[in-house]
Amino acid sequence: MIKRREVMKKQIKRLMTVTGLSLALSFSMVLPAMADALDTIADKGKIVVGVKADYAPWGMRDAEGNVVGMEHDMLAEFVKRVSAATGKTIELEKVVVVASNRMQFLEQGKIDMFIATMSDKPGRREVVGIVQPDYYSSGVSILAHKDSGIDGWASLEGKDVCGIQGAWYNKEHGLKNGANVMAFKGVPEVEKALLDGRCGGWIYDDSAFIPRKVNEPEKWADFDLAAPTVDDVPWGAAVSLDEVDGRLGKLLSAAIIDWHTSGLLIELESKWGIPPTAWLVDMQMLCLTGDPVCNDILESGEAGEP
Repeated sequence: MIKRREVMKKQIKRLMTVTGLSLALSFSMVLPAMADALDTIADKGKIVVGVKADYAPWGMRDAEGNVVGMEHDMLAEFVKRVSAATGKTIELEKVVVVASNRMQFLEQGKIDMFIATMSDKPGRREVVGIVQPDYYSSGVSILAHKDSGIDGWASLEGKDVCGIQGAWYNKEHGLKNGANVMAFKGVPEVEKALLDGRCGGWIYDDSAFIPRKVNEPEKWADFDLAAPTVDDVPWGAAVSLDEVDGRLGKLLSAAIIDWHTSGLLIELESKWGIPPTAWLVDMQMLCLTGDPVCNDILESGEAGEP
């Protein structure tokens, strides 16, 4: 009797297992695969991208109010790739973002991705899906008057240089090179001091100097970047965190790799009047030689890693 009950239990257990597997198989056949970002873009017929309009010449408004710039040229090329990947003509919808909301818009699903002058930092990779490799870089330089005698970091010895209060590079690249650093509260105060001739140069982020030269050429005609850029911080393009290893993230990574390898980013830099950056030249060589830094995998020690 006991033996018969044990046999029945085994038969019931086997039946339940078979039934469960059958149900699971049935559901897998009925339920469609989860749509990813590229599927959604194809269904909508458009890709919504966060862009900058306040950071010339990477993103700015022209005389007709259109948003243009180096990053916008990059996006125009990328949309062609999205169209090819989906087999449909995909329209580009631009959503203007600023530094304070670009990541939030991506988190909230208001945009599919962004290319918006964002520095690639480890903490940001926890919020949005920054793809590999980075596409541009900025760092510390000096905007100096042509008659200041400033020509390179070593020439700062004994020179009066303006800076922003609390900026770490005042000491690291100003004082350590023998400059007399005059620290001001904010950018307007520094600009006035520089234009008034109270200091010969301004130590700051080089990407802040270029818009001034582009937007107000007459005002800044007597000033040029007078030292090589140091302490580069690369810029990253981003998709949502769950798409960084998905089809959209990989497509964006592949595009950036191609832009580096082909020299397109160097060409666009020249087109928009941006002084040549050594970082882009170095990245092109790394990509041409197949260096791991120019792939779609974030390795320890690469951009964005501590």
